Amino acid sequence: MSRRLDDAGAAAAEFAVAVPAVVVVLLLAIGMLNASGTQVRLEQAAAHAARLVARGEDPARAAGVVTKLVGGASLTLHEDGDFVCAAVSASHALPLPLPALQATSCALAGGL
Repeated sequence: MSRRLDDAGAAAAEFAVAVPAVVVVLLLAIGMLNASGTQVRLEQAAAHAARLVARGEDPARAAGVVTKLVGGASLTLHEDGDFVCAAVSASHALPLPLPALQATSCALAGGL
C-alpha cells in the first residue's frame, strides 16, 4: 500500500482545526449549564425573599438570604396590591454580551 506524498500532514491540520472548535462548544455548554443553575437559584431566592417580606420580616434579612443563595445578586422589592414582589437579578459567567439573569416572585402580604 503506498501513500501519496501530498497528503502528508493532512490529519494533523484537520485535528488542529477541529480541536479548538470542540473546546469552544464544550466551554459554551458548561457555561450554559452554570447559567441554568444560577437561574434556578435566582428563582428560589426570589421566592424566599417575597415570602419573608410578606410575613413582615425586615427587607435587609431578605437581601441577606438572596446574597447567601446567589452571591452577587441584587434584590428589588415592590408591592403590587395585596402582594409583595421580589425581583432578583445577577450576572452570568459567560463572556458574551447577554442580558443579566432575572427572576421575580410574589407572595400574599400578611400570609404565613
